[in-house]
Amino acid sequence: MTLVSIIIPVFNEAATVERCVRRVLAASLPDGVSMEVVAVDDASIDGSADVLSELARTTPQLTLLRHQKNAGKGAALRTGFAAARGDIMLVQDADLEYDPADYPVLLGPMLDGRADVVFGSRFRGGTHRVHLFTHYIGNRFLTLVSNLCTGLNLTDMETCYKVMRRSVVERLDLRARRFDVEPEITAKVARMGAKVYEVPVSYSGRDFDEGKKICWIDGFAALWAILRFNFLSRGPERLPKHHRQA
Repeated sequence: MTLVSIIIPVFNEAATVERCVRRVLAASLPDGVSMEVVAVDDASIDGSADVLSELARTTPQLTLLRHQKNAGKGAALRTGFAAARGDIMLVQDADLEYDPADYPVLLGPMLDGRADVVFGSRFRGGTHRVHLFTHYIGNRFLTLVSNLCTGLNLTDMETCYKVMRRSVVERLDLRARRFDVEPEITAKVARMGAKVYEVPVSYSGRDFDEGKKICWIDGFAALWAILRFNFLSRGPERLPKHHRQA
């Protein structure tokens, strides 16, 4: 039996986090796969922690962790990865922009032994909400710069959906605190020689009135992170050539 850890970083998502967790728990998984859910509340101030506490009280599959001070998505992922027990780890945002119904597609290349890492791309044909053209252009630009630095040919470096084997996560040594964790993960999986696949996923993007948090400042931070983690920091330990599981 393969255990998949679903890591959910949470900050001020009281309006969506319960529905998100319930969708995750209800998601269809391939045969031979079981699930645990690790939610990390990053010092929310809107009642998210209370919602999660009630869910954890009645849901054995859910582990709830909390930060006393807000530290950012990167820090929440570090906390979640450290507590996860899974053979495979999958990042799920709490805002309902990404659909857990895509788990079988995301896990496919991992379970059949082709991939060490799978990115879920919003730009490879999945159903998506049509809006925020400036975010689309920003994402494509950052992905292009990242690809030039890593040698990968991704279409969506900034995607939330990143699925990784435990052997990959254990080598990441994440340093980024906020949304710059996305280019950091991408740079490090490329530098460690991980076999990366990309699959289409659906996307129901929010606008700022609906609670979207990422902004133009995060775009500049991501650009700096691309350069920093590709060229200015020590690379992670490379993966053994024959480590993958069939």
